Amino acid sequence: MDITQFEQLVVSALEDVKAKDIQVINTTRLTSLFDRAIVASGDSNRQTRALARHVADKAREAGLEVVGIEGEGTGEWVLVDLGAIVVHIMQPATRSYYNLEELWGAVPARPSRPGAIATHAA
Repeated sequence: MDITQFEQLVVSALEDVKAKDIQVINTTRLTSLFDRAIVASGDSNRQTRALARHVADKAREAGLEVVGIEGEGTGEWVLVDLGAIVVHIMQPATRSYYNLEELWGAVPARPSRPGAIATHAA
């Protein structure tokens, strides 16, 4: 599976459980650790945990390795490490505070509209 298909699998899994404000950040020029960071929001700790589990389940169904899941205890920020893609699922206040999009220097590759998926090239 190439990175574009892998990215779509993760985004579709997030959309299945109604994740909000999904942002895809291309990190290939910034780090050799992973190719994409995907950031999404969930309205509650229950939803963030459900989003993380669904992403991990869909990855496993596709024959991909789930390296690890962190943060399920509180559900404020759950990280799903899929190797080439790292998924950050956060509640809005936590996401606003840490502002990972700015941290990774993400500049929108195209204008985003409310509710749309924005892809960033770093």
